[in-house]
Amino acid sequence: MKVLIVHAHPEANSFTAALRDQAIETLQAQGHEVQVSDLYEMNWNPVASAEDFSPRQNPEYLVYALEQRLGVKHHSIAADIQQELDKLLWADLLILNFPIFWFSAPAMLKGWIDRVLVSGICYGGKRFYDHGGLAGKKALVTVTLGGREHMFGEGAIHGPFEDMLRPILRGTLAYVGFEVLQPFVAWHVPYISDQARQDFLRSYQQRLEHIADDLPLEYVKLSQFDEALYPLANNA
Repeated sequence: MKVLIVHAHPEANSFTAALRDQAIETLQAQGHEVQVSDLYEMNWNPVASAEDFSPRQNPEYLVYALEQRLGVKHHSIAADIQQELDKLLWADLLILNFPIFWFSAPAMLKGWIDRVLVSGICYGGKRFYDHGGLAGKKALVTVTLGGREHMFGEGAIHGPFEDMLRPILRGTLAYVGFEVLQPFVAWHVPYISDQARQDFLRSYQQRLEHIADDLPLEYVKLSQFDEALYPLANNA
């Protein structure tokens, strides 16, 4: 299996980085090929802009998704985007590895998503969900956060954890066709003991050793909707 790990944490010695290293070690030990995009180390540019295309198809008015589509087709997309897109298309499994910032991903990772998941390849038209451009690939979200596990769930103070990650799990990964696996979560990380951190690392190792057996989360399929994307009667 070919694995791309996209890592986004500003501290090189963070526990999030330890999870990245655990993933590399575990997956390579199983014979998998691994590439890593360490966004802070790369000084990744997270800002989607007109500078991502040279030349632009429409220099008068920027429609970013359209320029993406044409930029890939005419080889006029920025080199850093093309490099990451090549890695993404190479991979069978994408791991997004990051800390939770304000119920979401760091801006650095959001910018990777904005710039690399290009229209015309990853999505566009009815190229989404099980018909998405990245259908057949799997994705795993691995996160750290300061909150305790009991703070998330039905009736909990922050609500269900999956609701917090919905823009990434459904609105991004499932949308472009990935089979989205249950996230791996390391809870309360800044406040726990070294032993507790080691326990998380061992759990992550065991999870990755059996990642091929993971069942994906369930999302809609286009076959459940008509041509205008209204739900079919038998799905009501």
